[in-house]
Amino acid sequence: MASQHRTEVQAVPEAIQAGMRLAHPAPGEEVVICGVAGCFPDSSDVYHLRDNLMNKVDMISDDNRRWKLDHPEIPQRTGKLLNVNKFDASFFGVHFKQAHTMDPMCRMLLEKTYEAIVDAGINPRHLKGQRIGVFIGACFSESEKTWFYEKLQKDGFGVTGCSRAMMANRISFWLGVNGPNYTVDSACSSSLYAMEHAYKSIRGGHCNAAIVGGCNLCLHPFVSLQFSRLGVLSPQGMCKAFDRDANGYARAEAICVIYLQKARDAKRVYATVIHAKTNCDGYKEQGITYPSGKVQQALLEEFYQECAISPTALDYIEAHGTGTKVGDPEELNALDHVFCKGRKTPLPIGTVKSNLGHSEPASGLCSIAKVLIAMETGIVPPNLHYYNPKDGVEALVEGRLKVVTEKCPMNVHLAGINSFGFGGANAHILLQWNRKNKINGGAPTDTIPRLVVASGRTEEAVDTILKDFESRSVDAEYVHLMHDLQSTEIPGHIYRGYTLLTQDERKLRSIQYFPGRKRPVWFVFTGMGSQWPGMGKALLNIPIFAAAIEKCQQALKPHGVDLFNIITSEDPHIFDNILNCFVGIAACQVGLVDIMKAAGIEADGIVGHSVGELGCSYMDGSFTAEQMVLAAYYRGRASVEAKLIQGLMAAVGLGAKEAKQLCPPDIEVACHNGPNSCTLSGPANSMKKFVQTLQQQGVFAKEVNCANIAYHSKYIAPASPLLLKYLRELIPHPKPRSTRWVSSSVPQSAWNTPLATHSSAEYHTNNLLSTVLFAEASQHIPANAITIEIAPHGLLQAILHRSLSKATTNIALTQRGHSNCTELLLTALGRLYELGLQPQLANLYPPIEYPVSRGTPMISPLIRWEHSEDWYVTSYKMQEKVKSGERYVMVSLEDEEMEYLSGHVIDGRNLFPAMGYIALVWESVGLMFGQLYTEVSVVFKNIQFHRATNIPKE
Repeated sequence: MASQHRTEVQAVPEAIQAGMRLAHPAPGEEVVICGVAGCFPDSSDVYHLRDNLMNKVDMISDDNRRWKLDHPEIPQRTGKLLNVNKFDASFFGVHFKQAHTMDPMCRMLLEKTYEAIVDAGINPRHLKGQRIGVFIGACFSESEKTWFYEKLQKDGFGVTGCSRAMMANRISFWLGVNGPNYTVDSACSSSLYAMEHAYKSIRGGHCNAAIVGGCNLCLHPFVSLQFSRLGVLSPQGMCKAFDRDANGYARAEAICVIYLQKARDAKRVYATVIHAKTNCDGYKEQGITYPSGKVQQALLEEFYQECAISPTALDYIEAHGTGTKVGDPEELNALDHVFCKGRKTPLPIGTVKSNLGHSEPASGLCSIAKVLIAMETGIVPPNLHYYNPKDGVEALVEGRLKVVTEKCPMNVHLAGINSFGFGGANAHILLQWNRKNKINGGAPTDTIPRLVVASGRTEEAVDTILKDFESRSVDAEYVHLMHDLQSTEIPGHIYRGYTLLTQDERKLRSIQYFPGRKRPVWFVFTGMGSQWPGMGKALLNIPIFAAAIEKCQQALKPHGVDLFNIITSEDPHIFDNILNCFVGIAACQVGLVDIMKAAGIEADGIVGHSVGELGCSYMDGSFTAEQMVLAAYYRGRASVEAKLIQGLMAAVGLGAKEAKQLCPPDIEVACHNGPNSCTLSGPANSMKKFVQTLQQQGVFAKEVNCANIAYHSKYIAPASPLLLKYLRELIPHPKPRSTRWVSSSVPQSAWNTPLATHSSAEYHTNNLLSTVLFAEASQHIPANAITIEIAPHGLLQAILHRSLSKATTNIALTQRGHSNCTELLLTALGRLYELGLQPQLANLYPPIEYPVSRGTPMISPLIRWEHSEDWYVTSYKMQEKVKSGERYVMVSLEDEEMEYLSGHVIDGRNLFPAMGYIALVWESVGLMFGQLYTEVSVVFKNIQFHRATNIPKE
């Protein structure tokens, strides 16, 4: 009997089950939008679009940029992109002829793809060889007629330039990625279909990330004529979506690209793609172009069943909303049936088509761009041209659906987006905002100035990025994204620059041309004389430096040495104690080497001056940090414990050979510094007299603070047994010296002897006793090297500048008495970046947790290209045929293509250039033959200019 009362459970269709699996990923497997870039009608980037949307700018224009045609059925008003003739061909490795014959959409897709990738904080080089999918939504190539069916092309470039498959293929080719790759055409829903394909491809494991693009250009009026005769275009060129007077849409151009990743891999999250789904109207009695609200409703009902999310939970719907008489009611009624049942408040809706027109295959991504703007800013942009609700749409009349007509402050947690093709291909996606709020405006919790480096195709490109960072309060997450982006060289970027973001808003910045040549890097370790009171105080703000000093402090603690006091004290007598000098210099060098290593800056060669060779040992890996600082300590201890004469050392402006000839018998040349510089060492009284004598003769001579010890002379010999004993205990198993370490304490003739092959107690004891052969050792530094002086003060800069080739660049990391050595060090790293090194700057700062917070500034709007070249665009305007050898040309300085002529001024008159006439004749000849003028050989003879043409300002 009980069986008679069982309730039948309806089985869930297999397709719905598949959708449920897609919509419920494991943690970290969610698909997220992490980069976005685009150009839109009269909007050069996403920021420009944001401003135009928020300011209620009608982005539809009636100028003649594309055509001027008085045809009653063709609306003159369209949404037009700026600069469709521009392309940075050399950056993408596109041949001159290919660039001319490429569909402009393909050219712009490449640039916007790069921008979207870097917006995600990803260096495009890091994608090579990865399974990255490319999915492009596109319908018409209005260039293909010219390049496919006319005799303008003879070399096959037209096929590879205008084939819609190439719009996706060329992106994968340029990036070197191996995921799925194709162009999707479902008419007006193409880019959202591409989005759905990308989403499923990532969720299905076919690719790890995806590039999704949409593109549309309106180059020929007769395409618009077809749409007009289909009855979908507004004669006034206004998309009055949802309004009683809606009578069609305005056509528009757009190029938009987004970058998708799995959440676990993302550095930035604009939104999570909760789900994406498509269906098709199928057969309809009214005809293939008649929309089916019933099928749209079915799509939405299945969608939210698969998501297990109540439709009432949505905060906003970005509708397809073209403004057509049939399309709007069908969509609005479907939205009402699905989203308004049980909803307690009106559902805000809108459509970006009212602002910028209908960009057809690109429209879905334009809608996504608008929703991301709303999520990032917390403001839903207003619709235009909505005044009275559409007749017959009860949801609008009764207020269940509310069209956003003014800027609407609200947190858009969940937003649905519709996109429908005119053949019945429907798509819907659901986006969830990035929940991570920015704390304290992103301000760092530490006080370290942020060094930002940037590269670009032009000086302006670098300057634009640096200015953006300089114009904002420091945002640690934003800076970290840029650090990651610049962690590897971007090929083709021939300008580099840096700016240091300080708390007092001072600008420490520079931009330089970078020829692309890699140069050898040499570390130069300075010895005595580089110490100064307070030399390590500011550097302790850098965690890596502080950790290095702490490590050294622990090694010295058993010996009663207070290292922190030594390097931070501003007592002018702190370094009267030679032991303090040695351990202070050594510890600072350990810290600076650790910073260089953390920044990924490795030395091709190493050379040290005097006790600086201890730093060479640490850099070379033959000493630990503890061994280095203790070796310095024992060098000082042996100097103090030994019974030595009262000695003195002096720097002299003479070469070693000349100085040796002048020195009294009891004074020795201790250091060969450079061709015109050496250091003398000897008994104090004799040294004082000789220094005075040299000064009287006009020779530079200055006493050096050496704690009354005559180093690198016979007078230091009593300290040798003590130092050797201490070092043998410290270095029981000496390691070999590498070939990159050039010895300055052993002559080159003895480099292969047992004394010189290892960083041993004997080697460093010999360093104490022997003459410093720095001048000889520095001659091994290549002429084009970059030298980095590792010391508390750049003591050797003048010597290096005089001794080395003019092609050598010498960089000091610190400077005696500088008010903030942290700033100086970071500026030096910026300079090294300019010179072609790739410092890993993120390693120098406290880590941040990815993804970055909502509201982190975008990078894509900052990108500037090398756009000096104009490339062919097969627009109707450019395709006017020349008849009877006659051609009319309108020249106006208000035309963006001709405004550059304003610079051609002779005797105060703005004249049309002589070469301009010749170029026009050449172009006309090409048009007569139906060929590109650059492919037509011409010879001009007996040219006569009858008069000059003055170009009026207006």
